[in-house]
Amino acid sequence: MSFGEIFLWELLGTAALTLMGCGVVANVVLKKTLGSGGGWLLINFGWGFAVFIGASIAAPSGAHLNPAVTLGLASADKLEWGDVPAYLIGQMIGAILGAVLCWAAYKLQFDTHDEPANTRGIFATGPTVPNYAWNTVTEVIGTFVLVFWILLSPGVAQGTDGGLPQFGNAALGYAAVAFVVIGIGNSLGGPTGYAINPARDLGPRIAYAILPIRNKGAADWNYSWVPVVGPIIGGVLAGLLSQILPS
Repeated sequence: MSFGEIFLWELLGTAALTLMGCGVVANVVLKKTLGSGGGWLLINFGWGFAVFIGASIAAPSGAHLNPAVTLGLASADKLEWGDVPAYLIGQMIGAILGAVLCWAAYKLQFDTHDEPANTRGIFATGPTVPNYAWNTVTEVIGTFVLVFWILLSPGVAQGTDGGLPQFGNAALGYAAVAFVVIGIGNSLGGPTGYAINPARDLGPRIAYAILPIRNKGAADWNYSWVPVVGPIIGGVLAGLLSQILPS
């Protein structure tokens, strides 16, 4: 698959991921919505379904949607390093685009929200107890679980299709990845909001910084490196460990 094809499918899939994922948070957080106050479980399930939708769209490229997945697969020798830039660029641009579309869908709710300074969490994650070192550890662990599961899933374990890993449970396909994401959110998402995806956090954070949201808060750039560095470390560790396991 060419650079342009990988870029396009990853852009479309990641845009769908962040549109639907940020969208469920907006539905819960903003006041004048039908989902207002829906709670943490609604957000977790919404993000899980967002992964399923995005991955299904990006299936032709292997449906990474996540730099940590891409780097984990490359570290495990399941992906050519020369293809990595196409994945990463598509994922970042797609993540920004999806976040902008989320804002457009909820424009009137943003305009009438009575706590506009607290809307960053719709787009980007943040810790409940700020401690950058331990927040990074949380993101490393959560991402390791995701990427290690992907690497041990039947599609990847059996090889590649045209050089592109096809991961997912044989019976459930990409729905299985959604269940894993929901499980990570329910079990490990409480401390940091479980970015487990650098593009998913940094892309919408950039969108939040530039969108014309009335009286919005700061983008919190001081914390922004944690949901980038933590998932990358977790993904690469999963890839390296998978190489030393018996086949």
